Amino acid sequence: MQAYKGLLIWAITALVIGCTRTVNVDKERDALLAADRQASEASADLSKLLLFYAADASVYPQGMAIATGSDAIKAFFTAAMSAPNMSLHWTPAKAEVGAAGDMGYTSGAYELNANGTTEKGKYVTVWKKQGDGSWKIAEDIFNADASAQAPPSEHKMVLPNALTWSDAPPGLPRGAKMAVLSGDPSKPGLFVLRVQLPAGYTVAAHWHPSDEAVTVLSGTFALGMGDKLDPQKLESLPVGGYALLPAKMGHYAMAKTAAVIQIHAMGPFAINYVNPADDPRKQVKQ
Repeated sequence: MQAYKGLLIWAITALVIGCTRTVNVDKERDALLAADRQASEASADLSKLLLFYAADASVYPQGMAIATGSDAIKAFFTAAMSAPNMSLHWTPAKAEVGAAGDMGYTSGAYELNANGTTEKGKYVTVWKKQGDGSWKIAEDIFNADASAQAPPSEHKMVLPNALTWSDAPPGLPRGAKMAVLSGDPSKPGLFVLRVQLPAGYTVAAHWHPSDEAVTVLSGTFALGMGDKLDPQKLESLPVGGYALLPAKMGHYAMAKTAAVIQIHAMGPFAINYVNPADDPRKQVKQ
């Protein structure tokens, strides 16, 4: 009985000591700052950077959907780091750790360079302490201070006979020709292109993920708004006519005569048909 009482007292004492154990918040804060700096240093190597994220972490990129989980976060960073001359660095300004020592956050400023542009912004990252004592990112959110600024570009002139024409992308019906004047429609960023359309050329109801500005350079080009092609609602645009098509707005088009149009938009270019059966990419080639 005496041995039982002694064991009970020992267990209670151990429990009390465990419940009243204090956390060295200053030490944990320093460790968290160090972890954030190490993550920044690892940003050039995706495999190393991903080690700082918990398996169920979430990343909140500006203007994009949330990426949650290891696979989604890897996919996001893989796409981001594929940009030419891409580099990312951030500097933590402060760190705070909760009294329990298992949760904390860092905040600071970042600089992103890609494709000749520089973006500066700020971030807040929530960290969670792991069972092995390491800190892992649980929530990561950041946004730019302003739009990325591109460096001054050289003056460029293109004569009509110097344009290189090729078949329009497979998302458009056959028969159209395209010439890129500037930018790259397959990549993020502004692009300008011209499209040659034969008479009667028609594009069924569709939408684009970004705004598009269309100017008619020759012929007669017609547009209609809505999710179903209605020839009666087509509005003709003569030479010099202009249309601004908001992102994700359903519309359809027809060249009433042979026409050339010029398009200004943000890439990557994409066309999404309201009725999937109208998509040339899904139609059987004859």
